[in-house]
Amino acid sequence: MTWKKEIRDKYEEARQEVALAGGQKRIDRQHLRGKMTARERMEAFFDGGNFTEIEMYARTRIKPEEVQKKQYVGDGVVCGYGKVNGITVYAISQDATISGGAGGETHVNKISRTLEMAISTKSPFVQLCDSGGARIEEGILSLSAYSRLFLLNTQASGYIPQIAAIMGNCAGGSAYSPAMCDILFMVKDTSQFFITGPKVIKALTGEEVTMDELGGAHVHAQYSGQAHFVCENDKECLEKIREVLAYITIPKIPYENERKIDYTKLGRQLERIVPENTRQPYDVREVIESIVDEAKFVELLDEFAKNLVVGFARLDGRAVGIVANQAQHMGGSLDCDAGDKCARFVRFCDCFDIPLLVLVDVPGFFPGTAQEKKGILRHGSKILYAFSEATVPKISLIMRKAYGGAYCAMNSKAMGADVVYAWPICELAVMGADGAVDVIFNRELSQAEDPDRLREEKIESYKEKYLNPYFAASCGFVDEVILPEDTRERLIGAFAGLENKTVVTIKKKHGNIAL
Repeated sequence: MTWKKEIRDKYEEARQEVALAGGQKRIDRQHLRGKMTARERMEAFFDGGNFTEIEMYARTRIKPEEVQKKQYVGDGVVCGYGKVNGITVYAISQDATISGGAGGETHVNKISRTLEMAISTKSPFVQLCDSGGARIEEGILSLSAYSRLFLLNTQASGYIPQIAAIMGNCAGGSAYSPAMCDILFMVKDTSQFFITGPKVIKALTGEEVTMDELGGAHVHAQYSGQAHFVCENDKECLEKIREVLAYITIPKIPYENERKIDYTKLGRQLERIVPENTRQPYDVREVIESIVDEAKFVELLDEFAKNLVVGFARLDGRAVGIVANQAQHMGGSLDCDAGDKCARFVRFCDCFDIPLLVLVDVPGFFPGTAQEKKGILRHGSKILYAFSEATVPKISLIMRKAYGGAYCAMNSKAMGADVVYAWPICELAVMGADGAVDVIFNRELSQAEDPDRLREEKIESYKEKYLNPYFAASCGFVDEVILPEDTRERLIGAFAGLENKTVVTIKKKHGNIAL
């Protein structure tokens, strides 16, 4: 005997209620704003649009008559797991059609439950955020649920990759969890990310500011350095997350060079890209694209601290994290923002066993009272700490120059680099020849009959003896001086040789990086 028809009817009715979320009118409003719904985002994110949902029918335990608001099935967040590039990933997607995506106790506990499952299976966790903040009417119940989520974010840090995408409003309590994630995406024009909204700011301080001026994508991409990627729309954002996850979760893929790219020819072009004159700028991204597989480089934080470039690429199919000085901006010198950008990226790669390639062309730390007041020593020390702490394979290529403390900071041999290569034009010293001669031979120059001629002689002598890479190589600080066209082959071989690298570290609770 089959089940009663009413049972299936009720099942279909419940599924329909889940699909409608806050109602068709609110769904239509979401689409008019150029945004996908929470469920559409999940379907677009997972392979084939398929995922297993968690706690689909959960509702708030606050009674409707207590807050004069309707209860919605799912409580404003879609949670589940599925495959992304064939790898299991857990994800949540907040639903702005229900209470503006605001997080109450049940809503936030669903997110925490999903994160707990991600931790227990050691799977990546992705948040698709679209929330006005904590649900006011749920008071301490909501705040307590958020506290638990923040604890889980901290426990998951460095154990599983945590990625967040701001795909609408993300304010107040709901902003902290994505801020604690490893990589943050934002969508141009439709996402805002801040602690306190414009109305509260005006009431408290008198300042008038729009939501976009306060926490739009451009603010966090250019100034705060919190937005690693800014995308044009929801679809592009979800595709970019999938692309980035591939570098994190798939360490090696077969590489056949089906396009028959002549990497030796590309390598020879590096001489034209990188001028011999150490003061002449160039775009280091052209160097990266001449070395890596298919000239494909996925750059993070491209609008923040432009004097340093970080991102992912592959070398013979192996995923690598790349850190490079950018001579186009500030001569490639290191400032406070570059310190934060570099250290954060290096530590992320180290957490998830992504080898590091460091392309060095650095004149030093950027001087001046503004940087000193901002804490250049503290921020700069983060680079030293991050590279020293990292136990993944670390390879440096000194392209043109490495001076002073910045030489030490950019993954020098004595600070833990496994292999250091150098091009024949590179200079390694405490400072450039001009400055060094002025300091070392100050008295002799001041007493000379022709100080200009003597100074030029001293500069040439200093360069010949000390600035060339062969002196550093003779001291063991450079493993090999190589030609540009041999760079890719050497890097591939070195990373292959370091594939099984293991490091025994000092047993301790944890270090204390100068935050």
